[in-house]
Amino acid sequence: MPRFARRITQTSAKNFGMFARAFGRPGDLIHLELGRPVEDTPDHIKEATIAALRAGHVHYSDLQGIPELRHALAGKMAQDNGTDYTADEIIVTNGLTQASYAAFMALLDEGDEAILLAPYYPQHIGKIELAGAKAVIAPLDTDNDFAIRRDLIEAHITPKTRMIVLINPCNPTGRVYSRAELQILADLAIEHDLTVISDEVYERITYDGAEHVSIAALPGMRARTITMFAFTKAYAMDGWRLGWLAADASMTGALMKITTNEVTHVNTFIQHGALAAVTGPKAALEELVAGDLARRDLAVRRLNQMPGVTCVAPQGTIYAFADIRGTGLPSQELAEKLMNDTGVVVEAGSFYGNAGEGHLRICFGSVDETRLSEAMDRMQGFFNAL
Repeated sequence: MPRFARRITQTSAKNFGMFARAFGRPGDLIHLELGRPVEDTPDHIKEATIAALRAGHVHYSDLQGIPELRHALAGKMAQDNGTDYTADEIIVTNGLTQASYAAFMALLDEGDEAILLAPYYPQHIGKIELAGAKAVIAPLDTDNDFAIRRDLIEAHITPKTRMIVLINPCNPTGRVYSRAELQILADLAIEHDLTVISDEVYERITYDGAEHVSIAALPGMRARTITMFAFTKAYAMDGWRLGWLAADASMTGALMKITTNEVTHVNTFIQHGALAAVTGPKAALEELVAGDLARRDLAVRRLNQMPGVTCVAPQGTIYAFADIRGTGLPSQELAEKLMNDTGVVVEAGSFYGNAGEGHLRICFGSVDETRLSEAMDRMQGFFNAL
């Protein structure tokens, strides 16, 4: 019999939370647990991809990503993120998942530690552990809208700490961190010689004038930040598995050693679709975000009408992080009961660590308004009856 490696036997199992519990379950389920956009990919992106296929862009191409796409992404980041990366400092990846895996594998050794701000995105933990490192959890200020505080993070820094993992805008809380909060992280990174791995997949999905700031644009942070993006959410391209990372030239060689050993390079012709997404009309993107805003407002308004539930309007992302502490029930128990009794599937806050307990994450971006209204009606009846 084969003997499995320690990276398999001594690391956490991959956990898909309520999605795994709901998968294959009979009945009329409304899926608000899975972070996927309901909209179809805009037509101009599809047409550019089809044209690339017909033009014969079906062979091996640049290992780092086709040059015209990397140049466009560098220009986009200069305009939108306030950074000055060159095309040679950008790597096109198979979604943000591969970008983060490459970052962890390139920078973490056995016994190193990586700090995650909690509530955290749990899928990053498995990749940290596969690199042989340990994920260290730093809970944020739950009663102050999960604000970043220096003392809450610095208490977890040890001689083994190598990085801080940031998600901004934040999944699951919907926070868009202020420049002052990001400066706290930047100060800690500089003082303790740490790298920041910044997951900015929701950068374009912000509301009510919230300003998304890339931490790499803060003084002293460019050389110690790997910033990761994806076309997944804002462009409704989750099934395309397409993203990118930006990092100082001193890190790109190490990152490429991981990505090229994994997949050689990203599918050639879909990169032409990505180029159309970056350079194409902004109206399509604005329309997608406007749809998310309308669903956010619907979900937040209805959630705040339910007994035992309060919900702060998220500043970004496609998630509402509803506080259900008023019900007196643990979040996992409540999420399972809600699914069993009503067919509405949401994620338990505890899936995102102890700091998420007492909350439910509800993905209002995963269904249309009619279906979302039906989900809210079912939830209203459920909470009324508790």
